[in-house]
Amino acid sequence: MANEVFEQFKKRADAASALGGTLKFVVDETIVFIDGSGDHNITTQEDQEADCTITVSREVLEKLRDGALNPMMAVMGGQVKIGGDMGLAMKVQSLLG
Repeated sequence: MANEVFEQFKKRADAASALGGTLKFVVDETIVFIDGSGDHNITTQEDQEADCTITVSREVLEKLRDGALNPMMAVMGGQVKIGGDMGLAMKVQSLLG
C-alpha cells in the first residue's frame, strides 16, 4: 500500500518539470521526498529536511487526486497540513492530477 503511494508520486514527479526546491509528503506512515532543485525531479523515500512538507492521510490524498475534495478547502479544514515554502506547495497540483 505504501509502495503504491510512492510509485504514484514518483511517476508524476518524473513526468513534471523540476519543482525548484525540495518537497516532502508524509502520507500516513509513508515518506515521499522529491528533490526538484536540479534539472529534474528525483523521488526517494528518504526522510530528510525539505523546503516544504505536506502531511496528509491516504484517504484525503485519494479524494484530492479523484477531484472529490478541493485542495484549498482541505488545507483550510486542517485535512492537509503544509509547513515551509507555500510557493512550492502551490506547484503540488501538477503531482496530484
